[in-house]
Amino acid sequence: MRVSVLGLGYVGCVSAACLASLGHEVIGVDVNQVKVDLVNDGKAPVVEERIGEMIAEVVRAGTLRATTDVREAIMGSEVSLVCVGTPSEPNGSLCTTYLERVTEEIGAAVAERGGRQTVVFRSTMLPGTCLNLLVPILEKYAGTAGVDFGVAVNPEFLREGTSVRDFFDPPKTVIGELDPHSGDVVAALYEGLPGEVFRVPVPTAEAIKYADNAFHGLKIGFANELGAVCRALGVDSHQVIDVFLADHKLNISPAYLRPGFAFGGSCLPKDLRSLVHAAQRADVAVPILSHVLPSNAEHLRRALELVERTGKRRVGLFGLSFKPGTDDLRESPLVELAERLFGKGYDLRIHDPNVNLSRLLGANREYIETRLPHLAQLLTDSVEEVLGHAEVCVVGTKDPAVLSALPHGDGPLIVDLVHLPDAAARRAEPGYVGLAW
Repeated sequence: MRVSVLGLGYVGCVSAACLASLGHEVIGVDVNQVKVDLVNDGKAPVVEERIGEMIAEVVRAGTLRATTDVREAIMGSEVSLVCVGTPSEPNGSLCTTYLERVTEEIGAAVAERGGRQTVVFRSTMLPGTCLNLLVPILEKYAGTAGVDFGVAVNPEFLREGTSVRDFFDPPKTVIGELDPHSGDVVAALYEGLPGEVFRVPVPTAEAIKYADNAFHGLKIGFANELGAVCRALGVDSHQVIDVFLADHKLNISPAYLRPGFAFGGSCLPKDLRSLVHAAQRADVAVPILSHVLPSNAEHLRRALELVERTGKRRVGLFGLSFKPGTDDLRESPLVELAERLFGKGYDLRIHDPNVNLSRLLGANREYIETRLPHLAQLLTDSVEEVLGHAEVCVVGTKDPAVLSALPHGDGPLIVDLVHLPDAAARRAEPGYVGLAW
């Protein structure tokens, strides 16, 4: 394929060289004449493992050249990869100036040339940037996106220092496609490379890059804070982490990594408080660990706010224990939610098939008698009784009896805290709102 790569920084330079080595005919574009001259001389404008030899090879073979002229590059290509920078503004917001500028130039050149061009954004940008900002710029010049020209978002997962290796052995390939043909073009660029390919809506592709980088930063911060606490307590943190990393069922796994409601129970809140307190006693600052519980409390506040926004006063709550399949109410976020709703004067009914007051014993019973002493008058024996009472139903469980009874359309409003199995279909209904889509 004939490919133009706009922006010859780390991402653009590596993408251009690697695509050229795969046999594509590549034109690199940059406003910096020095970078352009270096590439045309067969030299790398960035320091990166293997990149120097690769650029020398593909320039010699005639599959890579560079220019400062966007128009020239568009005229000589059918696919354009936009790899310009998206730095932070002083207030932390995303700077889209370079994206907008190059998109204007691409649009004008595509309109002049005619024929279908597929514009692929590899620059990191917030969800909504492509469809709400960049596509309208292209459409101002070149017609209708998805018809007259293609658009896709293709985030990169290249680590500086190992980016060439990462290109040829990617953890995944993500294609945010405006239309299937645009997605097909991007998929063809990387044909033969290993790793799973995910073809998703454009905003999803934009968000995936942020999810990855936020989690990478969180992992590093978590490990460093844990290391500082362990050192203060005289524990070998690397030994701790070695065992931690060996657990692929709960730790390094999909476990707990699904958006939903707040956590609770007799372990997580208690142990986080203990660890943070131990760090404070040792005079070790742990801002990530110390903000996990406040973050959890904020998620509970969001759920309460969703109920308040409905303007309804008769509320049904499905679920009360801190997790499905147990009657443990200790530090359950659903108990806390029920307590706040009751305290604000809502007419509340609750159903949890696993919770029976007569069977609650010991610390579990003591906890609920302290936090929600009116539970006996709020609990009901059936799903139907809650549905008959409620103007708004808060769903905090995936119990099959509850799921099968929840109405569609007419009936109480649904506030979904657990991402119901049919959540995607329910989003189109006016009486549904989800805490986590």
